[in-house]
Amino acid sequence: MTILLPDDRLARSSVVANSSMNRERTLTGVNSYTRELGFDPALWLLDRGGEASWLDLCSGEGRALNAAAGRLPPGAVLTGIDLVGPLVPQSAQGQVELIAASLAEWRPDRPYDLITCVHGIHYLGDKLGTIARAASWLTPDGLFAAHLDPASVRHPDGTSAARPVLTALRAAGFTYHSRRHLLVLRGRRDIELPFSYLGADSAAGPNYTGQPAVASHYHRNLRSRTTR
Repeated sequence: MTILLPDDRLARSSVVANSSMNRERTLTGVNSYTRELGFDPALWLLDRGGEASWLDLCSGEGRALNAAAGRLPPGAVLTGIDLVGPLVPQSAQGQVELIAASLAEWRPDRPYDLITCVHGIHYLGDKLGTIARAASWLTPDGLFAAHLDPASVRHPDGTSAARPVLTALRAAGFTYHSRRHLLVLRGRRDIELPFSYLGADSAAGPNYTGQPAVASHYHRNLRSRTTR
């Protein structure tokens, strides 16, 4: 029998609390954001100018943000959100802010040019809710890029909701790159996806990364709304 956990209990589950997927990942190199995303976030931000902003969801130790700060002008705004936050004290660059908070509750007080979530959505409960909220946090010509395993989104009976979820995301303006498992959106949108979150299964087992992940269960609604 599948037990669905609310987000507060999910955060205390072993698969989420012990996740180390993103803790050591840095900006460039073998185990890096650049390799996983297919572009260098610092170069992308440099093209935006001195006051470019980057919000990294599930940022772990914040290594990528700190590395980017060393390559960007002082006016850049770099923010990392993680349920646990850095486990090891770090000397963060001046424009880097690392916040320990739940994405189910946290909201930014400004829009961002770049929003990323590198293999972090795998451990979230309401994956679709987080994606929809993040779309509204972009600047009008900003970029959202996050890894998503569609197989981890389920109907109430546990069967895969991958096909209707990807259809709804594409209708809302997202592009899904299956080879990288990367969901991309360009430009801010207010999105209401046609799914109601029911809870998460922390015992779903490994996903395509080979690491234990969380399956999120949704009831499919009849209508959705998407506006710019």
